[in-house]
Amino acid sequence: MRFIYFYCAIATRDLLGKHDKIRIKQRNFMNKSSFFIVGQHAVIEALKNPNRKVLRVFLTEESKKNIHRKNPKKNLLNNIKVFFKTKKELDKYSTKENLLHQGYVAEIEHLEKPILKEFIKSNNEITLVCLDGVTDPRNIGSLIRSAASFRIDGILIKQRNFPSESKLMYKAASGAIEYVNIFEVSNINSTLKNLKDKNFWVYGFDGNGKENFTDIEWKGKNILVFGSEGFGMHQHTSKYADFLVKINISEKVESLNISNSAAIVFHHLSYLKKKS
Repeated sequence: MRFIYFYCAIATRDLLGKHDKIRIKQRNFMNKSSFFIVGQHAVIEALKNPNRKVLRVFLTEESKKNIHRKNPKKNLLNNIKVFFKTKKELDKYSTKENLLHQGYVAEIEHLEKPILKEFIKSNNEITLVCLDGVTDPRNIGSLIRSAASFRIDGILIKQRNFPSESKLMYKAASGAIEYVNIFEVSNINSTLKNLKDKNFWVYGFDGNGKENFTDIEWKGKNILVFGSEGFGMHQHTSKYADFLVKINISEKVESLNISNSAAIVFHHLSYLKKKS
């Protein structure tokens, strides 16, 4: 009897251990669905976005007052868990990335991913940006900010290159990520091929391009492909470009930062839209 009892006790303990492991795995999985962002604009714009789930915010007393001052007609903190901290207590959320949190930290969930196939169905005049090999979170964030500022319709980026939970990217985007369609794709080249079949023109930005981008008419469905600052477009990606175009800059300067290049192009396209 003792042997049977001892065996049952071990079996029960082992079984409980398995359940505990399952619970731990489930808890870890749940935690992976949320992440932290820092910075005044990143947090406030996330709170403004009805499609963004904000789980909780960590604020200083002053940052809470500032939220109410900037948004007097709507209580952005309604139904949000708010925790008050000192600036020093909030430092732990941004020290690793060497960022200024400004007294604003939020735990948020991912936005629902837009479906490219559905999006392009309803538009005849579309401008999409494709990032080929661009991985720096600050550059991506700055480019997203420019895209929102000049009403670019969407950004194509390789899924594994998109730093979807990067505090650096959210801080650089300054809240603009809440207003830009970001299409994460598994393969850039096959995506470009499929879009070309749907009457999109593909323009690759390259320092050795034959035409200045300001000489293009820019009508209909267009994709602007930007490569990384160090290497430019991948050679196999450039084969899908209908045209290679450039930004005319001083001969004394070798190149521009990708986010600066993109901002120049976006502004020009926005100007042409308003003019037409």
